[in-house]
Amino acid sequence: MRIALLARAHAGALVVLFVLTALACLLVSGLPRATQAAFDRALQRALTSAPAVRTDLTVAGESRSPREDLHEPAVFAERERRWRALLPATLRPLVAPAGHMSAKTSLTPVTGTGGHTYINLGWLSDADRRVDWVAGRAPGAPSTTRFQGQRIPLFEVGVVEEALDQMNLRLGDTRTLGESDFAAVRIVGVFRAKDPADRYWTHNTDILHVTKLQPPGKLDFEFHTTTLIPDAALAALSGESRNLTYRWVLPLNGQAASALAVPGIGAGVAELERVLTLQATASTPYRLETGLPKVLGDFTAGLATAQTVMYLLLAGLLAVALGVIVLGVRLLTDRLDQTLALARARGGSLRQVAGTGAALTAAAVVPAALAGYALAFLVPGPVLPLAHLGPAFVLVAGVGFGAARVALVHRTPLHERRDDVATARPSARRITVEALVVVLALTGAYLLRARGLSAQAGLDPFLLLVPIALTLAAALVTVRCYPYPLRLLVRLAARGRGAVPFLGLTRAARARAAGGLPVLILLPALAVSVFAAVISDGITGTQQLASWQQVGAPIKVTSTIEIPAATIDRIRATPGVEQVVTAQTARVQLGYSSERAEAIAVDVAQWRRLLAGAPIDLPELPGGPSALVSPELRDRGTLDIGWQSRIKAKVAGAIDAVPGFYRTGKFVVLPQDVLTRPAVNTLLIKGDVAPGELARLVPSATVESQEGALAAIQGDPLTGAVRTTLVVVTVALALYALVAVILSLVVGAADRARAVAFLRTLGLSDRQAQRLTMLEVLPMVLVTALVGFGLGLALPAALGPGVDLSAYAGDLPVGGYSPDLLTPGALAAGLALVAVLGAYAHTALDRRRDLGAALRAGDLS
Repeated sequence: MRIALLARAHAGALVVLFVLTALACLLVSGLPRATQAAFDRALQRALTSAPAVRTDLTVAGESRSPREDLHEPAVFAERERRWRALLPATLRPLVAPAGHMSAKTSLTPVTGTGGHTYINLGWLSDADRRVDWVAGRAPGAPSTTRFQGQRIPLFEVGVVEEALDQMNLRLGDTRTLGESDFAAVRIVGVFRAKDPADRYWTHNTDILHVTKLQPPGKLDFEFHTTTLIPDAALAALSGESRNLTYRWVLPLNGQAASALAVPGIGAGVAELERVLTLQATASTPYRLETGLPKVLGDFTAGLATAQTVMYLLLAGLLAVALGVIVLGVRLLTDRLDQTLALARARGGSLRQVAGTGAALTAAAVVPAALAGYALAFLVPGPVLPLAHLGPAFVLVAGVGFGAARVALVHRTPLHERRDDVATARPSARRITVEALVVVLALTGAYLLRARGLSAQAGLDPFLLLVPIALTLAAALVTVRCYPYPLRLLVRLAARGRGAVPFLGLTRAARARAAGGLPVLILLPALAVSVFAAVISDGITGTQQLASWQQVGAPIKVTSTIEIPAATIDRIRATPGVEQVVTAQTARVQLGYSSERAEAIAVDVAQWRRLLAGAPIDLPELPGGPSALVSPELRDRGTLDIGWQSRIKAKVAGAIDAVPGFYRTGKFVVLPQDVLTRPAVNTLLIKGDVAPGELARLVPSATVESQEGALAAIQGDPLTGAVRTTLVVVTVALALYALVAVILSLVVGAADRARAVAFLRTLGLSDRQAQRLTMLEVLPMVLVTALVGFGLGLALPAALGPGVDLSAYAGDLPVGGYSPDLLTPGALAAGLALVAVLGAYAHTALDRRRDLGAALRAGDLS
């Protein structure tokens, strides 16, 4: 047959099929690329925002003999080159070229302090670029001094500023270290970090800050600081008499990481650990210190849920897109019906007829698939196998259906059928298969709720298959059952005087074989879009709750020192501030033992008023010396608390968490008036005031806001990817649902027009023709909309513990979905409106047809 001539004759149907195929290929190829790019950004953010000490690869080893001592920076550099040469191939692109090295002693007590003060020695390979000397001078070469009649090393050191106050050190002090192998340090300089916020310092917090520790079972604290020594001091530093550790830090470049490479990165870290153990000597074992596997594990846990949700949505989108394309192909082949029937009657083979249908379908589908596939390359992101397989699957499915349907319809010449007169009865085999699908779907939903998400990494196929099976089962039940209530309405309409209700409902009840196809498209489209809307609303609501629980107030000001009363008054007088609640936090002693707990003293009644309208609340606290405690302390009865003075507080109730302060461990909430002299270090503020203004008023404080916490949660790339995909899929499915309604009207237009033409000869008016068309189309649309709406609401509960969305909602579990019915209701109303408008448009077009010619030809197409 002449394909070009047929294409010109049916150009409208080919254009519709081209647009539908191009859009489907663009979505199934572009969305995976966009989501994978979001996954990569999320991983890069996780790696760059985590402390460097957790993500960097640090090779560490202890020197235990003079043979293993390293006395020159050049020797450290040579060892670093060796470690870099051992990096597995999966790690080399991620390791930055500029590393740093250190040598530090640990647990070096100051002589005569009873083990309460420790001053360690530390060498940093790049200290000159990291610190500024604010007092004294930089340390010089070591010398010796005499102590207890023997000569010991004397190191010139620099200390951080805060060590002067917290450890009672002074510039020029000389302290003796050790309990047997002695050494001395002289403080010649005081330094501060050039950039204290640099991630580099997470490797050296012992140098930048004083460490305060409380040994188990003791009441007194230990103070530790690590001083800085110069390159020249390495010659006098030996592991024979000190706990000396060498470290080579290989910084990780998080911006070069890819989510697809996470399994390879984890395997590379394990391989590096194994190789380093082989580099050990008799006295110096080497080990790898890194928290990278933990960071990758946390990311993978959130990624698995994101992938499951996204691929579930993409699977639903692909199924609906294919269904709409099938409707478009059906529209095309229906218009070829007479031509192909004539060719078959004149001796055309079934292969020729099927080839014509396939070739004409391919004329629209092939260029459309190529166009959609090419446009998908404009979407930034890595190219996944799905980006290639999706368009290929759409192309094969479209062309294959075109050939298969033509072959089935024209398998015998001069076929005639009257589906509008008699309802086809499904075979027993088909009914059995459909019943099996329903049983398997319900069983799968039950098993999914019983076992939850698979513990294995990656996607859980079971979690992907169950929603698809539930949707297919609901569609099959709808197809089989929705004619029965219509037949009851037909009986009622038969008792009336009007013929239009009876005829319209009768045609709707006698569903043709193609009548189930719109249901199989509309139902998953509505179900998945409603599911996406419900999930999106659940995430949004939980994010709001998580932000309030993180901060505990609209604005929270937390200071490291007491906030003066004058400053609090200035804050109260600041424009926009409506309410200020003062509080004091501290770590307190329980009883007279070493047991400790976190405590906050606050006016709970004022705090409750400040939280009015927020999604969080606190229980009331009775007056007098009473307390709200963590679950671990609920059975104590009365607490004896050491805080400024001894406080006896009766346990008034237990709470799981104190919003903005404590979520785990032991904690106590006390009335502020039980303190002898409250030293306010926390402010809870309500009002419209900029956090920057509060930070200016309280320089020693950290200012947090609920809006800032919410923005941080929503700004996570993984969270943004999930919410964006939910929105895109919801919009795409809504459009596909509308297109499906329009195509279902067009596909049945020929039969409907023929029936209307015959009825017009019996006196059917235009208005009655419109009502007839509406009564034929609307039942299917409305029933399918209701079933899809209900299934979409039920899917989150059906999936149950299989989908953990807490990673996108501030680590709070997302549950108790309270759906917003606006979007689903608007979609259902839109479908009904399109059906009504289509009915009016259809009858308006029929008025322009030649009724006599239609009756003579026996067909209006």
